[in-house]
Amino acid sequence: MAVTILNTLEAKEQFTDLINRVAHSKERIILTRRGNEIAAIIPIEDLVLIQETQDNQDLREAIDALKEARQAGTITLEKLKEDTGS
Repeated sequence: MAVTILNTLEAKEQFTDLINRVAHSKERIILTRRGNEIAAIIPIEDLVLIQETQDNQDLREAIDALKEARQAGTITLEKLKEDTGS
């Protein structure tokens, strides 16, 4: 998959073309400002994959937290308030 690096001024001048290249050719565009990479224009399929990956990671972390709570035990909110003086 092709990756193109452009500064933001060039990207602004070519915006419509860049969007078409990303949408139709699945090209990835990295935008720079003062030589620093600051953003990317990516195909929607890439974004969906990123979101699914994050969702899966969140789910794994929630499952791990639940397992830890089951092993270590939990206390009620009332008990926590009592213990902390809240």
